Amino acid sequence: MDYRRLGASGLKVPALSFGAGTFGGSGPLFGAWGNSDATEARRLVDICLEAGVNLFDTADVYSNGASEEVLGAAIKGRRDAVLISTKTSLPMGDGPNDAGSSRSRLIKAVEDALKRLGTDYIDLLQLHAFDAATPIEEVLSTLDSLVRAGKLRYVGVSNFSGWQVMKSLGLADKYGYPRYVAHQVYYSLVGRDYEWELMPLGLDQGVSALVWSPLGWGRLTGKIRRGEPLPEKSRLHDTASFGPPVEDEQLYRVVDALETVAEETGKTVPQIAINWLLQRPTVASVIIGARNEQQLRQNLGAVGWSLTSDQMKKLDTASEVTAPYPYFPYRRQEAFARLSPPAV
Repeated sequence: MDYRRLGASGLKVPALSFGAGTFGGSGPLFGAWGNSDATEARRLVDICLEAGVNLFDTADVYSNGASEEVLGAAIKGRRDAVLISTKTSLPMGDGPNDAGSSRSRLIKAVEDALKRLGTDYIDLLQLHAFDAATPIEEVLSTLDSLVRAGKLRYVGVSNFSGWQVMKSLGLADKYGYPRYVAHQVYYSLVGRDYEWELMPLGLDQGVSALVWSPLGWGRLTGKIRRGEPLPEKSRLHDTASFGPPVEDEQLYRVVDALETVAEETGKTVPQIAINWLLQRPTVASVIIGARNEQQLRQNLGAVGWSLTSDQMKKLDTASEVTAPYPYFPYRRQEAFARLSPPAV
């Protein structure tokens, strides 16, 4: 397993990490992902650790805390062998302080997560969404207190816009608070919006990407093909409305390219889609999920080899879409292109 530095920190994380959203799954979204109990989760953790995958990602909102509880049970007795990443800020109830990143909410959310995980510290806490109602200074000062208390090691965010990340980093520098070193983002061959603003920001500011849904919300599994109906057992029947959208023609264009590269390499479509991400700038770790051992072992096969430059170019071309304003002039107009940074 390749280990990469997480942003402008000294922490090394594996190129692949495990998403525990399938642990204890319940409800229309998380239940469709998977519902591994503690016994099955422990087996999946065993396989991950054997392969060098020691970072496990979860969130308090995953099945209303059940994911954290099952993960805590699965790693019991080997806390020092793993890195735990969890997230908070999304609603965990209907009360006025059950959502967001206020001082009150963050302190309670961290204490609750520590209990569910059965640990006294979290390696990486990420804010699951930007809280526009709470002053950023309040958020950062609270995170600073939790780091100083030893309850958090590093902090990051998830699903923030560029200005939200940049303003937070500026205030962190101004007051000496911990800087965000990770941004958990949606990024895939059918969802490259991350590249337009957040990737250049990450390069400039030392914020690494932890990639969620690398298979385009289950669309790049190799089971969806041009001219064929959606497989009967696909979870997209139940979950497509929850995830990032993609136009059919764009999806099929990418799938066609993936299948061509699969024939060239002897690898599976998911392995190629993940390997492409691992060769992209700022990506520290790609979060893989698995409902069972077979899925996990297949995803683990995405490392230990690399796509050629020609194969990368083929996938780049198939997945490219027109950037939105104000980014498209820098890619399409010569005068703007001369002022652009090197392509990422």
